[in-house]
Amino acid sequence: MTTHEVEHEITVAAPAADVYRLLSGVEDLPRIFAPTVFVEQVERKGDEEQIRVWATVNGEAMSWTSRRVFDERVLRIDFWQEATAARIDSLRGSYVIEPLGEHRSRIRLLHTCRALDDDAEALEWVARAVDQNSRLQLASLKDSLEQAHAGRDLTFSFEDTVRVAGSVEDVYDFVNDAHLWGDRLPHILTVRFVEDPVGLQTLETDTRLEDGSVHTTKAYRVCFPHRRIAYKAARLPALLSLHIGSWTFEEDGGGVLASARHTVALDAAGIAEYLGPQASVGDAKEYVRSALSANSLATLRCAKEYAEARR
Repeated sequence: MTTHEVEHEITVAAPAADVYRLLSGVEDLPRIFAPTVFVEQVERKGDEEQIRVWATVNGEAMSWTSRRVFDERVLRIDFWQEATAARIDSLRGSYVIEPLGEHRSRIRLLHTCRALDDDAEALEWVARAVDQNSRLQLASLKDSLEQAHAGRDLTFSFEDTVRVAGSVEDVYDFVNDAHLWGDRLPHILTVRFVEDPVGLQTLETDTRLEDGSVHTTKAYRVCFPHRRIAYKAARLPALLSLHIGSWTFEEDGGGVLASARHTVALDAAGIAEYLGPQASVGDAKEYVRSALSANSLATLRCAKEYAEARR
C-alpha cells in the first residue's frame, strides 16, 4: 500500500514556548485552526491524550479520534488517528517547533498517511486533504499567534442566557431541529440543512439583521443531545475573521438555563469597509455583539415559547 509523506512549515513572530503552549490546549484548536469545528478531550494521562475531532476535509464535514503525545523538552507533539476519517487508512504526524531567536519560531508539520483504497483517486484525495488542511492550519496558527503578540485586542467572547420553564429535551430539540427554523423563527428567511451522520450538521441560512440587511451564513454544527450544540461559521461577513460558539442547555430548579455563547475575531481591515472610515475597534465590537445577541436571543425566546407551550 502506497505511503504518502509530506512536510509543511511556516515561520511566526512568536516565541517557541508560546507556540507549543497554544498547540497543546484542546479548547483553543477550533479558534486557531481554520478547518477545525470542535475538539473534545476524551481522556488525558500524563503526556498523552485522546481527543475526538470534528473538522472539514476537502469541503466535507467529518470526525475522527486521535491520540496526541507531548514532549515539552523538545517542543514536539506527535499525533495519530485511531478511528480514521473516510478514505484514510492511517494518518500520523508531528508538530515540531524550532526556536529562531527570542521572538521567532519555525513550525514544521509532518504527515505520513495511506489511503483506504490504494488507487489513484483515493491517493489524490488524501494528498489534497493533507496539503490543504496543513496550509490552512499553519496560516491560521500564524495569524493567531502574531495578533496575540502584537497586542491586538480583536478577539472577544460574550454570552446570552434565557431561563425556560420547560423540559431540557424540548429546548434542545428546538435549537437542534434547524431545518424547521424557516417556519419557526421570524428572522430566518430560508434554510439549507444537511445532517450526515446524525449529530454533524451543515446549516446555511439567509438571516435578516436588526438593521434590515440580509446575510447568508453557513456553519458546521456538532450536537450532543440535550447538553450542547457547538458550531463554527464557514461563511463570514467582511467584518469578521472568526465566529465559533455553542448553545448550551442546563437543567436548573425544574427549568432550563439555555445559553448562546459566541467567540468572534474582528477583521481589522474590514472595519472601515463595513462600518465606515470613522469606525473604531470598539464600534465594531459593539455592532457585532448587538447583531449576534439579537439573533441569539430571538432564537432562545422562541425556544422558550415552544418548550413552555409543550409543558
